[in-house]
Amino acid sequence: MPRTIRLYVRWVDAFNRRVGRIIMYLVFVMIGVLLFASVSRTAFNSPLIWSVEVSQFLMASYYLLGGAYSMQLAAHVRMDLFYSRWSDRTRAVVDALTIVLLFVFLGALLAGGISSTEYALRYGEKSYTSWAPPLAPIKIIMTFGIVLMLLQSLSTFFKDVARACGEALE
Repeated sequence: MPRTIRLYVRWVDAFNRRVGRIIMYLVFVMIGVLLFASVSRTAFNSPLIWSVEVSQFLMASYYLLGGAYSMQLAAHVRMDLFYSRWSDRTRAVVDALTIVLLFVFLGALLAGGISSTEYALRYGEKSYTSWAPPLAPIKIIMTFGIVLMLLQSLSTFFKDVARACGEALE
């Protein structure tokens, strides 16, 4: 594999690893928000109108920004009916072919994410809840997460092609 592809794979993997390891702590922030809301509601009879929506935004950020790291770790769910019986080279070829479908899917998601983010920024879109937070921040995070997933998918594609050719690209 050319040096530029090796550098790309190294850079994208390192970046997504850092982002993923930072983002995994959002679970604790979400737990803290929900615990605070629960204590506020039961102990002080003061329900918080923002707690559920904040925890939803945190959870969405968690899985959108952590998706690329999960892909890097091969932690996504995979149908393993035939896959485990194939040789490493066959797996690499099939993975390289099927990842093209992922590119199409992520490309469509990215187009929608950019359009939705642009709309939210231009018109100051807000949630239709009583708290009514602006939706632009979560849409920016969503679009950034899709970009990270696209970058990691391309890195994985290069690794699969290298494996299919008998090289190691780690």
